[in-house]
Amino acid sequence: MPVTAHPAFNKAGSYFKMKLIRIPVDPNTLEVDVKQMRRAITKNTCMIIASAPCFPHGTIDPIQDISKIALEYGVPLHVDGCLGGFLIAFMDKAGFPLKPFDFRVPGVMSISCDSHKYGFTPKGASVILYRTPEICSHQFYALADWPGGIYASPSIAGSRSGFLIACCWATLMYYGVDGYVEETRKIIQATRALAQGWSKIDGLYLLHNPDVSVVAVGSKVFNIYYVLDGLRDRGWHLNGLQNPAGYFDEFLCT
Repeated sequence: MPVTAHPAFNKAGSYFKMKLIRIPVDPNTLEVDVKQMRRAITKNTCMIIASAPCFPHGTIDPIQDISKIALEYGVPLHVDGCLGGFLIAFMDKAGFPLKPFDFRVPGVMSISCDSHKYGFTPKGASVILYRTPEICSHQFYALADWPGGIYASPSIAGSRSGFLIACCWATLMYYGVDGYVEETRKIIQATRALAQGWSKIDGLYLLHNPDVSVVAVGSKVFNIYYVLDGLRDRGWHLNGLQNPAGYFDEFLCT
């Protein structure tokens, strides 16, 4: 997986005693280095991860190129769309076309997407999509001979709040496809305007032209963390970056 993939994957690897191989990104594009990813695959590789987009820089990894590797080696490819899933799904209709990143790409076997981000639902609900019902079946656990009756659960969490599910459903129905397309249009326009503004400030540079809604900024002239501290003093709470140093602003419009 890319070094820019979300730490939740590291957390899961720690829980389940799985070795994660972190692949560096190209220093110019900040997308995962596909050649190094290919070289890292072994007979024990059980999954390949790509981000659409990643949290630190907002870059979308080259899903189609990674898919070719996944198909060649027979390894499932998971696309982490948790951050921007409710944007990238509507960007084409909003007038900002993207390269295919979803099940149109043959090697993609699963996609994750957080509805509580740009889906605007309360936290506690998220989405995992599978290419086939057969793949989905492996997520379920069932115990048929428990004295208390048949126990079955679709996720690690046992009981889930029906309130959160209802709120998520109601929010999705409220916005609908047209609503999400319009929100996506506003967010992408605002993101690109913000990026253009940052790029005109002496001493600052964009780590990457934003693919979706994240603007990552750095400096080769001064310590960028002083800028971050100054912005916080003025009420702008941005996220600091490292390797390379910088900060990012995630844009949200409603």
